[in-house]
Amino acid sequence: MYKIRLDHEAPLAIEKWGWKYHHMGIPTDKVMPNERYLPHLKMSVLGFDTSPFGVEWMRFDDDCPISEIIKTVPHIAFEVDDIDEEFARHNFEILSEPGIPGQGIRAAMILHNGTPIELIEFKIEKK
Repeated sequence: MYKIRLDHEAPLAIEKWGWKYHHMGIPTDKVMPNERYLPHLKMSVLGFDTSPFGVEWMRFDDDCPISEIIKTVPHIAFEVDDIDEEFARHNFEILSEPGIPGQGIRAAMILHNGTPIELIEFKIEKK
């Protein structure tokens, strides 16, 4: 069981586990100007590389294999040092096992209280 968080306290994932906020993904069915298509994921994204707040719009192809809850409910993503270690440390409900959405990146999705949460691990040099 998780401890009750007071108003002034950071979420447990940040405060105690050391996770870092990365982005928030918002599903949409609207075609937006300048969206970028990711053919290997069968989805389009917009805003990730330009939003100062890490907001990313996501539009999915009809045959996109991603879980329906990810296609319909916004998610928050956290950077972690090691996804496998986090899975071993916590008893998460796993929506998607770690995969490679891009070069040097591993990502997985968990479900907590009906909300998808993305864990991202980078094995690339960050600038």
